[in-house]
Amino acid sequence: MINKVIQISKEAGEIVREGFGKNFSIEYKTNSSNLVTEIDKKSEALIIDFIKKEFPGHSVLAEESGEHGSSSEYLWVIDPLDGTTNFAHGLPIFAVSIGVQKNGETICGVVYDIMRDEIYSAEKGNGSFCNGQKLQVNSNDDLRKSVLVTGFPYNISENPDYAFERFIASLKAARAVRRLGSAAIDFCYVASGVFDGFWEVHLHPWDVCAGKLIVEEAGGIVTNFNNEKIDIYSKQILATNDFVHNSMIKLLSNF
Repeated sequence: MINKVIQISKEAGEIVREGFGKNFSIEYKTNSSNLVTEIDKKSEALIIDFIKKEFPGHSVLAEESGEHGSSSEYLWVIDPLDGTTNFAHGLPIFAVSIGVQKNGETICGVVYDIMRDEIYSAEKGNGSFCNGQKLQVNSNDDLRKSVLVTGFPYNISENPDYAFERFIASLKAARAVRRLGSAAIDFCYVASGVFDGFWEVHLHPWDVCAGKLIVEEAGGIVTNFNNEKIDIYSKQILATNDFVHNSMIKLLSNF
C-alpha cells in the first residue's frame, strides 16, 4: 500500500507544481486568511479518484470535500495541498500529505515536499524514510540549543489556547523558532533531525495523520502539552526528538 500512496502523492504533487506561479482562482473558507485554490481541488480530486479505482470501498477524509464513505476499516486522510497560503503567495514551501488508517490506527503515511522533490514515508513498525534514506530524529537534549518550529491557526487573532504566550516562552527558551506554514513539512523536519521540536494548536486530522507517524517511526514522540497520548483529532500537538520532550512539556504546560 505504501508504494501506492507514494505514487498518488507524486502525481498530485505534479499538479501542484505545474500550477505554482500561474494564474489560478482563489476562494475563501471562513475568513480572509483561510483560502483554497482550484489547485487544492484538482489535487484532491485526483487522489480521491485514485482511491476509488485502486481501493474501492475505502473511506476518505479530505480537507476540501470532507468525508466519503463510512463503513470501511480503512480511512485515507488527505491534505491535497498543505501550505495553501504559501502556494498562493509564491512561497515554495508546501506539500501533499496522505495518511492511511486501519481501524483507527495510522498504518502508513506519506508527505511529498513538492518543490524539493522529497518523499517522506513511513509504515507502522518499519521506520521512516526520505527518498529511500532512513530517517532518525536528532539527539540534542538541551532545549537552549534547540531549533523549534510552530504554526498559528487561522483564528490566531483570538489567541486560542494561549498561542501567543507559548510562542513568546519558546522564543526565550530555545536557540531559535521558525514558522514555515506547512505542518506536514514541520513534522518531517523533526523526523529528519532539522528541528528538535514542533508544537501547534487547532490542527486538523489531515494536518497530523501522516506526519505524526513519520515522526514516531523516526524515533520521535508525539503527545499533547500534558504529555498524554493523542490521536489525529487532538487539538494540541507536540512532536519532538524525545530528548527535549520533557523540557517542552514543562514550557508549554505552564499556561
